[in-house]
Amino acid sequence: MNHLCPSDFARLDMSRRERTGFGETVFCPGKTLPQLLAIMQRFQAADEAVLGTRCTPEQAAFLQAQNLPVDYDPTSRILTSQWGTIAPLKGRIAVCTGGTADLPTAEEAARTAEFSGATVDRFYDVGVAGIHRLFSQLESIRRADVVIAVAGMEGALGSVLSGLVAAPVIAVPTSVGYGAGFQGLAPLLAMLNSCAEGMTVVNIDNGFGAGAAACRMLRMKENRSDEQ
Repeated sequence: MNHLCPSDFARLDMSRRERTGFGETVFCPGKTLPQLLAIMQRFQAADEAVLGTRCTPEQAAFLQAQNLPVDYDPTSRILTSQWGTIAPLKGRIAVCTGGTADLPTAEEAARTAEFSGATVDRFYDVGVAGIHRLFSQLESIRRADVVIAVAGMEGALGSVLSGLVAAPVIAVPTSVGYGAGFQGLAPLLAMLNSCAEGMTVVNIDNGFGAGAAACRMLRMKENRSDEQ
């Protein structure tokens, strides 16, 4: 097998965690197996913890077959290194979904946040079609410092939660839904046009972006507490 040097095709940012508090993430699609292996081995050599997103089972199996110490979750398609250390974050993140079909995006958010040191509470299948399910979990959700609302269809969950909790809400539209949902465009537009003040919206199916944003919010809160 031809093991290419990462510098031949990728410029790895080893100092991103020092600058931003969030290390570089490897977007796995589009990378050949040797390229992905070379990249991950470079992070391992630097003892820099690294997360891979949208990783396929084939890519994960290949890396593990090369005795690379990585973990893989097929639901979220998240790949995580077993090397490197990340300091825990204070506070809690609540990840909520409208339905079970939103789980892949929700787990991408949750596992991204957990890899980054956050404590995550999951509240799945609490969509507005059965609003009592949400209300039964509301007191627990209100204990979170950041709430991530993942929903397809009409995308109402983020707006509802934003009107019920004091914590920042990050809304994630998913491509779950029927034809008029336009692969997530309908919930995206609904969330962008929400009348709930201050709700943040990320791109369609972007659980990673939501998890990263939530961790930045926790880290900012932690830094301000340390300064006081």
